[in-house]
Amino acid sequence: MRLLIERSELLRVLGHVTSVVERRTTVPLLSNVLLRATPGNLALKGTDLEREVIETAAADVEQPGATTVSAHMIHDIVRKLPDGMQVVLDTGGADGKRLTVSAGSSRFFLPVLPGDEFPDLSAGAMPHEFELPARDVKRLIEKTRFAISTEETRYYLNGIYMHVHAAGGGEGGPPMLRAVATDGHRLALVELPAPAGSEDMPGVIVPRKTVHELHRLIEDSDTPLTVALSPSKVQFRIGTVVMTSKLIDGSFPDYQRVIPQGNNKVLNVANADFATAVDRVSTVSTDRGRAVKLNIEQERLTLTVTNPDGGSATEEVVVDYNADPLEIGFNARYLLDISSQLESDTVHFFFADPGSPTTVRDGDDRSALYVLMPMRV
Repeated sequence: MRLLIERSELLRVLGHVTSVVERRTTVPLLSNVLLRATPGNLALKGTDLEREVIETAAADVEQPGATTVSAHMIHDIVRKLPDGMQVVLDTGGADGKRLTVSAGSSRFFLPVLPGDEFPDLSAGAMPHEFELPARDVKRLIEKTRFAISTEETRYYLNGIYMHVHAAGGGEGGPPMLRAVATDGHRLALVELPAPAGSEDMPGVIVPRKTVHELHRLIEDSDTPLTVALSPSKVQFRIGTVVMTSKLIDGSFPDYQRVIPQGNNKVLNVANADFATAVDRVSTVSTDRGRAVKLNIEQERLTLTVTNPDGGSATEEVVVDYNADPLEIGFNARYLLDISSQLESDTVHFFFADPGSPTTVRDGDDRSALYVLMPMRV
């Protein structure tokens, strides 16, 4: 294998591919990236056996071939080369047992392993396929990922549950593609019209690591995504990048049972004022999970945090509230997480009583919903 490629192009694709490669692994081949040169192109593949990223870059290929080399080593080398350099990758010497990386006066000789047994997660049929704009995928991820559980014992909560739901509870409404995440203390749900081809997709749980990697790949992209699914794998195709991931093999709980339906005490408050007040009063708390108490009366909300070792704090916010007075507590961090996702100026809270789940909505946006379990205060 011998090829010439621009340093910036090689660095770009290595940045995407090496992000899924573990630095420490008991299987040497898994710490490597697969390089496969074909006329006009260099394809790179990295995997941790749960996720796989493949990306292709244009290259001047003199001799096609394939090999694997330490992913993070070659990434660090290319990153430190001067911008604008042409990089030569060559396995012609030493009977193909090393890769020579050449740029200007720099030469690096790296050990290689054959790529014949490199894992392939993308193999197999994926019968469900549809396309989504990148901005829609970003929205689904950003408004739900903060609620993903990190508790490994309940592994089925360690991702975002995606499925197609009939709007209006199956009463003839258009199908909606829903993304749901919960850690048992809070729930985030966002939906959008189901794209063509998704109607019969199975409900799938996309793992947390895959969610974060996908968000990184599309962060600055406006390229539409193609999503392909099977009952055990999901694949995202974004331009020249293909990411394949195993799905979480488990049953997501019936989340609709925990969404309150009869909460009739409505609090309307300016989101910016509410968030800054919560942030300020929680300063006295040394415990990130300490509750902030909400004392709600007509036109006034009093927030209180008490720390036996660090003092206490209160702040009042003007609100719109016409129900009976209510005192309820929430995790301050959870309130701020939800507030940071809201796009409207006004946040709507729907309460029942101090011991029941509370629903939060983003202004007039009916596509997003949040549920918070209260804390004892």
